[in-house]
Amino acid sequence: MPLFDHLGLSVEDLPRSIAQFDPVMRALGCERADGDDSVAWSLGEEELILFPAREPGTGPHRHGRVGWQHLAFPVDSRETVDRLHAIALDAGWTAVRDPKVYHRFSDRYYASFVEDDNGIRFEFMFNPPREAGL
Repeated sequence: MPLFDHLGLSVEDLPRSIAQFDPVMRALGCERADGDDSVAWSLGEEELILFPAREPGTGPHRHGRVGWQHLAFPVDSRETVDRLHAIALDAGWTAVRDPKVYHRFSDRYYASFVEDDNGIRFEFMFNPPREAGL
């Protein structure tokens, strides 16, 4: 059983957020489904869903405050981290940390962090097992 079934996020401007999220989520291999007042991307049974904020003008979220911190997506290579980072930047996300090795976790942990207009932060990370020798 997966740890999560779905994750719902409230955004200030749904069409603008769709334009930012769609290239990234599709690059992660997700399929998109548009609802009446939401949009979801799924990979298997897991979904990420965007909803318009119930209280407009309450964003953006500020990193480090109570609530959302970031969502990390494991990927299969450093090149994929770099590619997803570039796709996100092209879609209007802001680079928080460019791709690099995070030695504090391990010499294998390679990641980047990006943030959308709503203050939603994603991490793209590659962390192969030690025995892989990478």
